[in-house]
Amino acid sequence: MVNIRDLDPSASPLDYYGSELRRLREEAGLKQAQLGDIIFCTASLIGQIETAKKVPTRDFSERIDAALGTGGTFSRLVGLVLRSQLPHWFQPYAEMEAKAAYISTYQAQLVDGLLQTEGYARAVLGARTDGNLDARVAARMERQRILGRENPPLIWVVLSEAALHQEIGGREVMRGQLTHLLGLQGREWVQVQVLPFTAGAHAGLPGTFSLLRFDDDPDLVYTEDFVQGHMTANPQALREGSLRYDHLQAAALSVEESAALIARVMEERYGDHPGPDGRTVA
Repeated sequence: MVNIRDLDPSASPLDYYGSELRRLREEAGLKQAQLGDIIFCTASLIGQIETAKKVPTRDFSERIDAALGTGGTFSRLVGLVLRSQLPHWFQPYAEMEAKAAYISTYQAQLVDGLLQTEGYARAVLGARTDGNLDARVAARMERQRILGRENPPLIWVVLSEAALHQEIGGREVMRGQLTHLLGLQGREWVQVQVLPFTAGAHAGLPGTFSLLRFDDDPDLVYTEDFVQGHMTANPQALREGSLRYDHLQAAALSVEESAALIARVMEERYGDHPGPDGRTVA
Protein backbone atom coordinates (compact mmCIF):
# COMPACT_ATOMS: atom_id res chain seq x y z
CA MET A 1 0.00 0.00 0.00
CA VAL A 2 1.15 3.55 -0.78
CA ASN A 3 2.36 5.39 2.29
CA ILE A 4 0.22 8.51 2.60
CA ARG A 5 3.23 10.42 3.84
CA ASP A 6 4.90 9.81 0.48
CA LEU A 7 2.02 11.44 -1.37
CA ASP A 8 2.42 15.04 -2.45
CA PRO A 9 -0.71 16.92 -1.25
CA SER A 10 -0.11 19.53 -3.94
CA ALA A 11 -0.08 16.94 -6.75
CA SER A 12 -3.85 17.01 -7.25
CA PRO A 13 -7.10 17.76 -5.42
CA LEU A 14 -7.49 14.02 -4.84
CA ASP A 15 -4.06 13.75 -3.18
CA TYR A 16 -4.81 16.80 -1.03
CA TYR A 17 -8.18 15.36 0.00
CA GLY A 18 -6.56 12.07 1.00
CA SER A 19 -3.78 13.69 2.97
CA GLU A 20 -6.21 15.94 4.85
CA LEU A 21 -8.48 13.03 5.65
CA ARG A 22 -5.55 11.08 7.10
CA ARG A 23 -4.29 14.10 9.06
CA LEU A 24 -7.65 15.00 10.59
CA ARG A 25 -8.54 11.39 11.34
CA GLU A 26 -5.27 10.93 13.24
CA GLU A 27 -5.79 14.22 15.08
CA ALA A 28 -9.16 12.86 16.21
CA GLY A 29 -7.41 9.75 17.52
CA LEU A 30 -9.35 7.40 15.27
CA LYS A 31 -8.16 4.35 13.37
CA GLN A 32 -9.51 3.75 9.87
CA ALA A 33 -11.84 1.02 11.12
CA GLN A 34 -13.18 3.25 13.91
CA LEU A 35 -13.94 6.09 11.51
CA GLY A 36 -15.48 3.59 9.13
CA ASP A 37 -17.82 2.37 11.86
CA ILE A 38 -18.93 5.93 12.57
CA ILE A 39 -19.78 6.76 8.95
CA PHE A 40 -20.94 3.23 8.01
CA CYS A 41 -18.21 2.24 5.56
CA THR A 42 -15.22 -0.10 5.56
CA ALA A 43 -11.73 0.65 6.79
CA SER A 44 -10.57 -0.37 3.32
CA LEU A 45 -12.55 2.45 1.74
CA ILE A 46 -11.07 4.97 4.17
CA GLY A 47 -7.59 3.67 3.30
CA GLN A 48 -8.18 3.82 -0.44
CA ILE A 49 -9.33 7.43 -0.24
CA GLU A 50 -6.47 8.41 2.07
CA THR A 51 -4.00 6.96 -0.44
CA ALA A 52 -5.71 8.65 -3.42
CA LYS A 53 -6.65 5.29 -4.91
CA LYS A 54 -10.38 5.98 -4.86
CA VAL A 55 -12.39 9.12 -5.52
CA PRO A 56 -14.69 10.18 -2.63
CA THR A 57 -18.36 10.86 -3.21
CA ARG A 58 -20.26 13.89 -1.94
CA ASP A 59 -22.23 11.69 0.46
CA PHE A 60 -18.98 10.28 1.89
CA SER A 61 -17.62 13.82 2.30
CA GLU A 62 -20.69 15.04 4.15
CA ARG A 63 -20.53 12.10 6.54
CA ILE A 64 -16.81 12.70 7.14
CA ASP A 65 -17.50 16.36 7.92
CA ALA A 66 -20.14 15.35 10.44
CA ALA A 67 -17.96 12.68 12.04
CA LEU A 68 -14.82 14.82 12.34
CA GLY A 69 -16.54 18.16 12.93
CA THR A 70 -14.64 19.85 10.10
CA GLY A 71 -17.19 22.57 9.40
CA GLY A 72 -17.85 21.43 5.83
CA THR A 73 -14.21 21.22 4.72
CA PHE A 74 -14.58 17.97 2.80
CA SER A 75 -17.98 18.90 1.37
CA ARG A 76 -16.34 21.95 -0.17
CA LEU A 77 -13.21 20.12 -1.28
CA VAL A 78 -15.02 17.24 -2.98
CA GLY A 79 -16.28 19.56 -5.71
CA LEU A 80 -12.68 20.26 -6.77
CA VAL A 81 -11.84 16.57 -6.54
CA LEU A 82 -14.73 15.54 -8.75
CA ARG A 83 -14.06 18.29 -11.28
CA SER A 84 -10.48 17.04 -11.55
CA GLN A 85 -11.90 13.71 -12.78
CA LEU A 86 -13.32 15.35 -15.88
CA PRO A 87 -11.18 15.15 -19.05
CA HIS A 88 -8.44 17.75 -18.71
CA TRP A 89 -9.55 19.53 -21.88
CA PHE A 90 -13.12 19.78 -20.56
CA GLN A 91 -12.27 21.20 -17.14
CA PRO A 92 -11.95 24.85 -18.31
CA TYR A 93 -15.43 24.64 -19.83
CA ALA A 94 -16.87 23.10 -16.65
CA GLU A 95 -15.41 25.97 -14.63
CA MET A 96 -17.00 28.57 -16.92
CA GLU A 97 -20.28 26.62 -17.06
CA ALA A 98 -20.50 26.88 -13.27
CA LYS A 99 -20.15 30.68 -13.49
CA ALA A 100 -22.55 31.28 -16.38
CA ALA A 101 -25.80 33.17 -15.97
CA TYR A 102 -27.30 31.76 -19.18
CA ILE A 103 -26.47 28.48 -20.93
CA SER A 104 -27.92 27.67 -24.31
CA THR A 105 -26.98 24.47 -26.07
CA TYR A 106 -27.85 22.42 -29.12
CA GLN A 107 -27.42 18.67 -28.73
CA ALA A 108 -27.36 16.64 -31.92
CA GLN A 109 -27.21 13.09 -30.55
CA LEU A 110 -27.35 12.94 -26.75
CA VAL A 111 -29.23 14.52 -23.88
CA ASP A 112 -27.16 17.40 -22.50
CA GLY A 113 -24.87 16.41 -19.61
CA LEU A 114 -26.59 18.83 -17.22
CA LEU A 115 -29.90 17.03 -17.78
CA GLN A 116 -28.71 13.41 -17.78
CA THR A 117 -29.82 10.85 -15.23
CA GLU A 118 -27.12 8.83 -13.52
CA GLY A 119 -28.08 5.69 -15.43
CA TYR A 120 -27.95 7.48 -18.78
CA ALA A 121 -24.63 9.14 -17.91
CA ARG A 122 -23.15 5.79 -16.88
CA ALA A 123 -24.15 4.24 -20.21
CA VAL A 124 -22.73 7.16 -22.20
CA LEU A 125 -19.45 7.37 -20.29
CA GLY A 126 -19.02 3.59 -20.21
CA ALA A 127 -19.49 3.15 -23.97
CA ARG A 128 -15.75 3.29 -24.66
CA THR A 129 -14.19 2.10 -21.41
CA ASP A 130 -15.17 1.17 -17.86
CA GLY A 131 -11.95 2.57 -16.41
CA ASN A 132 -12.66 4.82 -13.42
CA LEU A 133 -16.32 4.91 -14.48
CA ASP A 134 -17.74 5.60 -11.00
CA ALA A 135 -15.55 8.69 -10.65
CA ARG A 136 -16.46 10.00 -14.09
CA VAL A 137 -20.17 9.51 -13.46
CA ALA A 138 -19.87 11.26 -10.10
CA ALA A 139 -18.07 14.15 -11.80
CA ARG A 140 -20.89 14.54 -14.31
CA MET A 141 -23.51 14.47 -11.57
CA GLU A 142 -21.50 17.07 -9.66
CA ARG A 143 -21.80 19.46 -12.60
CA GLN A 144 -25.57 19.36 -12.18
CA ARG A 145 -25.38 20.93 -8.73
CA ILE A 146 -25.61 24.34 -10.42
CA LEU A 147 -29.27 23.53 -11.11
CA GLY A 148 -29.99 23.44 -7.40
CA ARG A 149 -28.36 26.74 -6.51
CA GLU A 150 -30.36 29.57 -5.01
CA ASN A 151 -29.82 31.54 -8.23
CA PRO A 152 -29.32 28.88 -10.91
CA PRO A 153 -28.40 29.77 -14.48
CA LEU A 154 -31.10 29.86 -17.12
CA ILE A 155 -30.60 26.76 -19.27
CA TRP A 156 -32.17 26.47 -22.70
CA VAL A 157 -31.62 23.21 -24.56
CA VAL A 158 -32.52 22.45 -28.17
CA LEU A 159 -32.42 18.68 -28.46
CA SER A 160 -32.47 16.77 -31.72
CA GLU A 161 -35.30 14.25 -31.89
CA ALA A 162 -32.57 11.70 -32.63
CA ALA A 163 -31.54 11.86 -28.97
CA LEU A 164 -34.99 10.58 -27.97
CA HIS A 165 -34.76 7.56 -30.25
CA GLN A 166 -31.10 6.61 -29.76
CA GLU A 167 -31.42 3.88 -27.12
CA ILE A 168 -28.70 4.53 -24.53
CA GLY A 169 -28.38 2.03 -21.69
CA GLY A 170 -31.50 0.06 -22.54
CA ARG A 171 -35.25 0.69 -22.39
CA GLU A 172 -35.47 1.23 -18.63
CA VAL A 173 -32.65 3.80 -18.64
CA MET A 174 -34.20 5.64 -21.58
CA ARG A 175 -37.62 5.70 -19.98
CA GLY A 176 -36.07 7.12 -16.83
CA GLN A 177 -34.18 9.72 -18.84
CA LEU A 178 -37.22 10.91 -20.76
CA THR A 179 -39.26 10.94 -17.54
CA HIS A 180 -36.56 13.16 -16.06
CA LEU A 181 -36.78 15.56 -19.01
CA LEU A 182 -40.54 15.83 -18.54
CA GLY A 183 -40.06 16.43 -14.83
CA LEU A 184 -37.93 19.48 -15.58
CA GLN A 185 -40.99 21.31 -16.90
CA GLY A 186 -41.67 22.58 -13.41
CA ARG A 187 -38.37 24.46 -13.32
CA GLU A 188 -38.78 27.82 -15.00
CA TRP A 189 -35.02 28.19 -15.44
CA VAL A 190 -34.74 24.98 -17.52
CA GLN A 191 -36.37 24.94 -20.95
CA VAL A 192 -36.20 22.08 -23.45
CA GLN A 193 -37.18 22.25 -27.11
CA VAL A 194 -37.02 19.30 -29.50
CA LEU A 195 -35.89 19.79 -33.08
CA PRO A 196 -38.08 17.29 -34.96
CA PHE A 197 -36.97 15.10 -37.84
CA THR A 198 -39.47 16.99 -39.98
CA ALA A 199 -37.30 20.13 -39.70
CA GLY A 200 -35.12 18.70 -42.48
CA ALA A 201 -31.89 20.55 -43.17
CA HIS A 202 -31.17 22.94 -40.31
CA ALA A 203 -28.56 25.26 -38.77
CA GLY A 204 -27.28 22.58 -36.37
CA LEU A 205 -26.09 20.11 -39.00
CA PRO A 206 -22.39 20.88 -38.27
CA GLY A 207 -22.91 19.44 -34.78
CA THR A 208 -23.40 20.13 -31.08
CA PHE A 209 -22.41 23.50 -29.60
CA SER A 210 -23.07 25.64 -26.52
CA LEU A 211 -23.20 29.35 -25.76
CA LEU A 212 -22.36 30.71 -22.31
CA ARG A 213 -23.38 34.18 -21.19
CA PHE A 214 -22.16 35.89 -18.04
CA ASP A 215 -23.08 38.87 -15.93
CA ASP A 216 -19.55 40.28 -15.85
CA ASP A 217 -17.40 38.24 -18.27
CA PRO A 218 -17.30 38.00 -22.09
CA ASP A 219 -19.67 35.50 -23.68
CA LEU A 220 -18.23 32.20 -24.91
CA VAL A 221 -19.04 29.64 -27.57
CA TYR A 222 -17.99 26.03 -27.06
CA THR A 223 -17.66 23.14 -29.51
CA GLU A 224 -15.85 19.85 -29.29
CA ASP A 225 -14.63 16.95 -31.40
CA PHE A 226 -13.66 13.44 -30.35
CA VAL A 227 -10.23 14.67 -29.19
CA GLN A 228 -10.82 17.92 -27.32
CA GLY A 229 -13.04 20.93 -26.69
CA HIS A 230 -12.76 24.39 -28.19
CA MET A 231 -13.89 27.49 -26.27
CA THR A 232 -13.61 31.01 -27.63
CA ALA A 233 -14.82 34.56 -27.04
CA ASN A 234 -14.08 35.54 -30.64
CA PRO A 235 -16.83 38.01 -31.68
CA GLN A 236 -17.27 36.45 -35.11
CA ALA A 237 -17.63 32.95 -33.65
CA LEU A 238 -20.13 34.25 -31.08
CA ARG A 239 -22.13 35.99 -33.79
CA GLU A 240 -22.23 32.82 -35.89
CA GLY A 241 -23.13 30.63 -32.91
CA SER A 242 -25.90 32.99 -31.76
CA LEU A 243 -27.37 33.19 -35.26
CA ARG A 244 -27.35 29.42 -35.65
CA TYR A 245 -28.98 28.99 -32.26
CA ASP A 246 -31.71 31.48 -33.09
CA HIS A 247 -32.49 29.52 -36.25
CA LEU A 248 -32.56 26.24 -34.31
CA GLN A 249 -34.97 27.64 -31.72
CA ALA A 250 -37.23 28.89 -34.51
CA ALA A 251 -37.21 25.49 -36.25
CA ALA A 252 -37.77 23.50 -33.05
CA LEU A 253 -41.12 22.62 -31.52
CA SER A 254 -42.41 24.85 -28.75
CA VAL A 255 -41.61 23.84 -25.18
CA GLU A 256 -45.14 22.46 -24.77
CA GLU A 257 -45.10 20.61 -28.09
CA SER A 258 -41.65 19.24 -27.24
CA ALA A 259 -42.92 17.82 -23.95
CA ALA A 260 -45.78 16.13 -25.79
CA LEU A 261 -43.34 14.56 -28.27
CA ILE A 262 -41.03 13.37 -25.47
CA ALA A 263 -44.00 11.76 -23.70
CA ARG A 264 -45.18 10.10 -26.90
CA VAL A 265 -41.74 8.67 -27.73
CA MET A 266 -41.33 7.51 -24.14
CA GLU A 267 -44.56 5.50 -24.26
CA GLU A 268 -44.25 4.22 -27.83
CA ARG A 269 -40.58 3.19 -27.67
CA TYR A 270 -39.85 2.64 -24.00
CA GLY A 271 -43.22 1.95 -22.40
CA ASP A 272 -44.54 -1.36 -21.10
CA HIS A 273 -45.30 -3.88 -23.84
CA PRO A 274 -46.35 -7.53 -23.72
CA GLY A 275 -43.58 -10.01 -24.41
CA PRO A 276 -43.87 -13.25 -26.42
CA ASP A 277 -45.24 -15.09 -23.37
CA GLY A 278 -47.87 -12.44 -22.73
CA ARG A 279 -46.06 -10.98 -19.72
CA THR A 280 -45.38 -7.27 -19.48
CA VAL A 281 -41.79 -6.30 -20.08
CA ALA A 282 -40.08 -2.94 -19.66
